Amino acid sequence: MQDSTLPELHEAVAPVPWLRRWWRRQTPGRQDRYAMLAPLAAVLLFLAAIISAFWYLRLEEMDREQEAVRRDVEYAQQRLRLRLLERQEQLMRIARDISNKEIDPEEFVGRAETMVIQYPELQALAWIDDRRRIQAAYAGPSVPAQQQRRAGDVLRPGETETTFSLVRDLQQPVYSQPPLAGENAPLLQLHVPLAEHARFGGVILAEYSVDSLLRYGVPAEVSARYAVSLLDAKGRALAGQVLPGRGTASRLLAWAAPQANEYEVPVSPVGNGLVLKAQAYRTSLGVVGSGLFWLVGTLSAMTAWMLIGNWRHTRRRMQAQQALIAETNFRRAMENSMLTGMRALDMQGRITYVNPAFCQMTGWSEAELVGRTAPFPYWPEADRDQLMARLEDELNGRTTPGGFQVRVKRKDGTLFDARMYVSPLVDPKGHQTGWMTSMTDITEPNRIREQLSASYERFTTVLEALDASVSVAPLGSEELLFANKLYRLWFGLHTGGHLQMVAQAGVPDHPRTDESLDEVDSFVGLPTGQLTTAQSENAEIFVPELGKWLEVRSRYLNWVDGRLAQMVIATDITPRRHAEEQAAAQAERAQAASRLITMGEMASSVAHELNQPLTAINNYCNGLVSRIRSNQINQDDLLVALDKTARQAQRAGQIIQRIRSFVRRSEPNRSLSDVATMVAEAVELAEIELRRRNVRLSHYVAARLPKLMVDPILIEQVLVNLLKNAAESIEHARRPTAHRSVELRAVPRQIEGQHVVEFSVQDSGAGLAPEVMERLYEAFFSTKVEGMGIGLNLCRSIVESHQGRMQAENIYNGSEVAGCRFSFWIPVSGAISSAANKDAGVVA
Repeated sequence: MQDSTLPELHEAVAPVPWLRRWWRRQTPGRQDRYAMLAPLAAVLLFLAAIISAFWYLRLEEMDREQEAVRRDVEYAQQRLRLRLLERQEQLMRIARDISNKEIDPEEFVGRAETMVIQYPELQALAWIDDRRRIQAAYAGPSVPAQQQRRAGDVLRPGETETTFSLVRDLQQPVYSQPPLAGENAPLLQLHVPLAEHARFGGVILAEYSVDSLLRYGVPAEVSARYAVSLLDAKGRALAGQVLPGRGTASRLLAWAAPQANEYEVPVSPVGNGLVLKAQAYRTSLGVVGSGLFWLVGTLSAMTAWMLIGNWRHTRRRMQAQQALIAETNFRRAMENSMLTGMRALDMQGRITYVNPAFCQMTGWSEAELVGRTAPFPYWPEADRDQLMARLEDELNGRTTPGGFQVRVKRKDGTLFDARMYVSPLVDPKGHQTGWMTSMTDITEPNRIREQLSASYERFTTVLEALDASVSVAPLGSEELLFANKLYRLWFGLHTGGHLQMVAQAGVPDHPRTDESLDEVDSFVGLPTGQLTTAQSENAEIFVPELGKWLEVRSRYLNWVDGRLAQMVIATDITPRRHAEEQAAAQAERAQAASRLITMGEMASSVAHELNQPLTAINNYCNGLVSRIRSNQINQDDLLVALDKTARQAQRAGQIIQRIRSFVRRSEPNRSLSDVATMVAEAVELAEIELRRRNVRLSHYVAARLPKLMVDPILIEQVLVNLLKNAAESIEHARRPTAHRSVELRAVPRQIEGQHVVEFSVQDSGAGLAPEVMERLYEAFFSTKVEGMGIGLNLCRSIVESHQGRMQAENIYNGSEVAGCRFSFWIPVSGAISSAANKDAGVVA
């Protein structure tokens, strides 16, 4: 745009000579910018002036509205406080009459009823003495029955306790707000003290409805213009209407949009934390709602839009003028910022171009390199013959597609490794004018490659020296990705051993897609990232080909090529398994020996028990022989005597059979066993010993107890041992006959979140000393002179082998020990699941 195209602007600046001279000194481009920016600036200044005027008027209006709100709220506060003070004066007169003994509880109720009916904000009145007992009370019909106070009641602990104490200390009326409970309406309480002969005599408790106080205490003209509410000390609305706050967008436009003016003032000290708040309803449209504002804004926007359109057209013309300069500068900047060194040779091998990166890498400047021919100054002396041969190959077109690695000498004499790539240099006409060589410094990659190689060698050495077999195979393939020395020693270089261990351990070798729930991998459907972070699965298997027990651990991992693979680590645990089998055999022998020891200790009792049926049999037989010889017996008497003899023999046989089954050494045999049967058989064995020691035995088995998956002989062994120990403890304590008792109970319990059956044996002995309690289950520790110290230790081992727990505790009668209680429990869930598995095996 030239000066001749702006006649209006020329005429405007013509009267000022210095301004006209300044305008002519400007370039055409700047004249165009000024011609565009001057009208645009004028429009923007005009729009800013209009907005400022509207903003000033709006502020004046907001100030007037805020002043009106403040004046009306303070007026409403005075009315509200005056109403509260009037009620307070009336209650103080009643308090004086009560203190002067001028009214009784019945008259108080009458006067309270009159006040509640006359003043709707007053809900209830109560006369409370200094012991917090209600002497008389009256509540309005709107108060729920559960909230009404009645004469004779005592205030609950915590109810108005703090305010009651404050009134007693100050001897002045005190207002308080009880905490909200459920859906109860908020209240305001007034405590007026009573005085009896110059001492505290109680209070008159008046309860105001906050909602009614607001409704009848605030003038109607104020409620009509504002949303009035009462708030507590924490800002929560107790009564009234609260207008919703503005959102973020509304706050951003607060200068233009009308807002709800609000003002709040505390009702205290009368209200004790009550705050009266009023919010004015919107009555004006504000600046944004003004039609003049929108008219001025629209005209200004249209003017600015036209000026901006003209300016954009001029700017596109100037951009086209600067395109070539920008493109040239960009290409040069790109060449200068490259980290790869660039070198151009002509057809005779002379350097014609080097970029700054090449100069920086070699240390030679562009002036020192351009125009030079071989040998070049950055060639090491030791490699000149080799580099000269390569240069001859390049000039003759024999280039290596993947480039080649060379050593390059810097100007300071140091060497670095570089990789060079050579390509023909072709001009726009398609003719080759030389060769372009790119050079990259690979010293650091070479160093990292050497470190990785050394790290891999160390890693391989560690894995080869492990005493565990390690193998890695991809999922769904028979390729063996890695195998250490021990794996190769066991299975060779094939994946057969890897797959065999996975199959025997029950670990899936790949996530299957079969819809059969019985064959779906537990990891199926999981993303690869979750598979590789999942916990490893362990299993113990026996490999017949090796004759070894192996502990197999398996987990998923991402291989170096991105494939999902499975790693299996197998450890030889054959010695450990042999040790476990020997330990199990030793435990079995210890259990059998313990039963033999128990029966040996009970031998005299068993002999005495057998002596009774054998003596009866002898007597019956001698009597029969005598009567048969004297022909003094008939057939009926003979049959009766023989029947009694047979029963005594059967009894002796049962005792011997029970002892034989108890002491017989057999393999552990867990089966679903009835609790009542196990208890009955244990009682039958132990009752002999208890009768010999003159100890009374009582037992109780709860009804409908579930069957347990246990070895019944072992559980009976625990019960017999505990009953025998209980009898010995009673005898050692020398209890009188009336207090020589043992109780055996079997009841259901729920312990540690699982259903169990608890067996307990409680005696009336001397209990256990604290030092004995600490070492109770220690092997070879016993409090008996002839004891071996393996009984309780073996009992606990039997219980824990059935996933149970055993414990002992003293029974106290006051501070005196009255006996001891041994108990143990067996889980029911394990029994049920074991039975289910057993049934499933039978079905299979």
